[in-house]
Amino acid sequence: MNPVTTSRSAPRPLGLVLLGASGSIGANTLDVVARFADRYRIQALTAHRSAERLLELCRQHRAPRAVLAGMAEDSALRRRFAEAGCELLFGERALVQVAEAPECDVVMAAIVGAAGLPATLAAARAGKRLLLANKEALVMSGPLFMRAVRDAGAQLLPIDSEHNAVFQCLPHDGERPVLRGVRRILLTASGGPFRTTPLERLAQVTPQEACAHPNWVMGRKISVDSATMMNKGLEVIEAHWLFGLPPERIEVVIHAQSIVHSLVEYLDGSMIAQLSNPDMRVPIAHALGFPERIDSGARALDLCAVGALSFEQPDSGRFPCLGLAYRALRAGGTAPAVLNAANEVAVEAFLAGRLRYTAISQVIEDTLGRLGSAAADELAAILDADARARRAASACVARLMGQAA
Repeated sequence: MNPVTTSRSAPRPLGLVLLGASGSIGANTLDVVARFADRYRIQALTAHRSAERLLELCRQHRAPRAVLAGMAEDSALRRRFAEAGCELLFGERALVQVAEAPECDVVMAAIVGAAGLPATLAAARAGKRLLLANKEALVMSGPLFMRAVRDAGAQLLPIDSEHNAVFQCLPHDGERPVLRGVRRILLTASGGPFRTTPLERLAQVTPQEACAHPNWVMGRKISVDSATMMNKGLEVIEAHWLFGLPPERIEVVIHAQSIVHSLVEYLDGSMIAQLSNPDMRVPIAHALGFPERIDSGARALDLCAVGALSFEQPDSGRFPCLGLAYRALRAGGTAPAVLNAANEVAVEAFLAGRLRYTAISQVIEDTLGRLGSAAADELAAILDADARARRAASACVARLMGQAA
């Protein structure tokens, strides 16, 4: 999608809606967009409950609309935003409203977890240029989501550094990637903060330790997912739907330096990789500018300073969540939605100090075993599976807490 032009006017800036403006992806997106004020115009910024931070961002970036999805109507807050020249909306339905609005050309979907699914799916159904950082949308509703993209003619560009790297390493037919000659893709993983921690020590790790990622600055939930490698499992499922490859042709390899962001192997034995410093502005700038290249603001990669690049196979005993994700992908249907919901419940309990780190995978495995899989042809069925999985996972957490008491 290119800026709209007429014979008498300069290109019109693309209207951008940023779902999840208060998080790390949101901050990096705004940093890149600020460099290209002539190309992009913020149409709406959203957050869950971070009202003060959202108001600050709306003032800074002159956003005409804002959404607090996790809050009920608040007339005092509405007046404060109005004084800044911004219309404030409330509730999850408002996310859908701004995502499908006609003045919106580009949607950055950066809401963490299942909460981002309805608005992200609405953007796809409205035929938007969709920059997808919310991996859970594809994990939960892969067939439904990709059908919406195809039917509406939406343009889907991945923001996760791994999927964006694969996208860059593939040949393209116009603006779409093609899989001709591809043998497999390899998603790289840092291994997180516990890659070399003795296994017997893992049961005692704290939320603070799990959130101390060695390479990336991320939110607490995503940091824990990186430590367990559930984030990589979710990315395997996402890659399956983005690129149309079966699970056995999507592999994960640990690369502690986080310099190679993923690789594509071809039938002739060639392997193409995308490299950069670990900075989310790189994939964000790639997707914003695609098919052009624009400045991300990231520091250039110095290969001589990097020196050596190392790779290793993930240890299934250390990272059981990765195997559970492959299991859910092979089961299909609602199993990935169950996996994601159980993980969100387990991680929340761990961060709250109610669950041991090593019990996260226990909760997920127990929930998958109890609920299995059903057809996932409609959003209602997916959301129902999500709700049932959250109840089952919460019950499992309670049982484990009782056993530990």
